[in-house]
Amino acid sequence: MRIAVLTALASVSLAACGQEAAPTNTVAASEANAAEATATVATPAAAPVTKEEALKVMHERHEGMEDIGKATKTIKRSLDSSAPDVAEIQKSAATIAALAAKSSTWFPQGTGPDVGKTGAKPEIWQTYPDFAAKDADFAKAAQAFDAAAKTGDLNQIKSAFGDLGKSCKACHDKYRSEMHH
Repeated sequence: MRIAVLTALASVSLAACGQEAAPTNTVAASEANAAEATATVATPAAAPVTKEEALKVMHERHEGMEDIGKATKTIKRSLDSSAPDVAEIQKSAATIAALAAKSSTWFPQGTGPDVGKTGAKPEIWQTYPDFAAKDADFAKAAQAFDAAAKTGDLNQIKSAFGDLGKSCKACHDKYRSEMHH
């Protein structure tokens, strides 16, 4: 969807200038454009219009992070067992990868602790380029872990899981406060 929006925006912008947009027909070009657009985010999305909308985004963020946490615990428990369940790990890895792809939309301006209960520290919006870079690192680590899980090779899975954990820690250490549910 992000690709479609970016392509449409580029076409409209070029049309306004009297130029035609070059057709982009390859999946690789679309993925490269999406990766570039994600990597260059330097400011958070605009604030939701109403407090209710902000709370909805905050709830989606909380639920997404909870689901990532549950999937991570499932993976850890399986890897620590005497006979890891690769299918269970693969399912959880896919869940994390899918949610990680959405995480960059979970922190628009106006969804911090001043609006409602959240573990997100104000520093996210004060140093957004650093936060966005850490979130992009997490998304890449989640995709790499998902790819490793698909191989079924426990050595690759364990290595990629360690990298994923490091990406989570890098962000949580700086940008997450303790939440007591």
